[in-house]
Amino acid sequence: MSKAPNKISGSPTQGLFGATTAFFIGLASVALFGPTAKSLAQQLHLNAVSLGFLMGIPALSGALLRIPFGAWVESTGGKLPNLILLGGAFCGITGLALTISHPTFWTLALFGAIAGFGVATFSVSMGQVSYWFSKAKQGTANGIYGGVGNLSPGIASLWIPIALGLYGAQNTYWLWLVYLAVGIGLYAIFGKNSPYFQLIKQGVSAEDAKALARQAGQELFPSSTALQSLKTTARYWQTWVLVVIYHTTFGGFLALTAWFPNYWQTMFGLKLFPEAVGLTAIFSIGASLMRVVGGILSDRLGGVKTAFGSLAILFLGALLMIFGGRDFSVVFTGVCLIAVGMGVNNAATFKILPSVIPSAMGGASGWVGGLGALGGFLFPILQGFFIKNPQVADPGYNFSFLVYALAAVLSVLFLLLLTRKAKA
Repeated sequence: MSKAPNKISGSPTQGLFGATTAFFIGLASVALFGPTAKSLAQQLHLNAVSLGFLMGIPALSGALLRIPFGAWVESTGGKLPNLILLGGAFCGITGLALTISHPTFWTLALFGAIAGFGVATFSVSMGQVSYWFSKAKQGTANGIYGGVGNLSPGIASLWIPIALGLYGAQNTYWLWLVYLAVGIGLYAIFGKNSPYFQLIKQGVSAEDAKALARQAGQELFPSSTALQSLKTTARYWQTWVLVVIYHTTFGGFLALTAWFPNYWQTMFGLKLFPEAVGLTAIFSIGASLMRVVGGILSDRLGGVKTAFGSLAILFLGALLMIFGGRDFSVVFTGVCLIAVGMGVNNAATFKILPSVIPSAMGGASGWVGGLGALGGFLFPILQGFFIKNPQVADPGYNFSFLVYALAAVLSVLFLLLLTRKAKA
């Protein structure tokens, strides 16, 4: 038995690198239609709600798949589920590359949904990272993981318009396939499950695997199968509190990354490249970097305090967007505040999670990450109801940010419930 730990390969750093790589290449699908939203609305004669549906469809499939695949981490450790999801994303982008020259609304929606499989890598990789790190380092590790991974949509929003201008839509998606293939290869090589799952795969009993993994530094362990993990965590009311909070900030992050390119073009008459996608990248990349900061703050101040502060900042940013009209300085300030609030809270939520649901991280992250990410699909549709014509500077674009202000208030109320119940 003393030689068993020698069979453990990798380290927390390598586990973090592999999981972040999978999430980074998978999450790019969020930006699938954002940079082309205005031209698609014109070409396919879409109203604001239909356009919001199309922009959010990758987030929808990704959100729903996060739940079962996140729970599957409890029995596999994460690598196999991630490879399957990334393979699905590869198939979706292939379908778009083959059909984009003669698009229809439903072919775009179908292949966009399949490409959205990559978005589901979040909950899988989150569970994979969580099992590698101690409780004391969860905030920092998950902040780095989420922050770096969340850079992907912002970067994709920058290079997609460049590729479209140089090579056309079809060749842009073929380039995307090359990008995916390289990323999948890197994950296949460097992705590592935590020590416990490596030992289980080698035939070590669960009890011995836990003991040996503890010697290797692992602190968190699965307590059930995938289905049981979902059932167990669904019974915790804390799970649903965190779903609401994460729905506001991570779902909002996904939604606005897809929403902003069309917003900047329509409301301020900016060109897609470099102005509209550049401003979108500032939001997306800024929120991603603030997630790293949020992880560090959560370790120092606690997840709950960090979450309260970030939600207040989000609320203030949403108010500036509602009342800012077409005043660029006011609106840009609002966008920056929203990015800070969403980014910091995304890390704070997953700092809170292990402390309230420590025994089934895969199932909990599946519910929170999955249903939370559903906001990336729902928010653009809700915003669409405020807008009469998505191709003109409609005041509804401003008023549509009311959904984020109300969501921030609701999240604060649920967070208060969480803290009061904990003290009781």
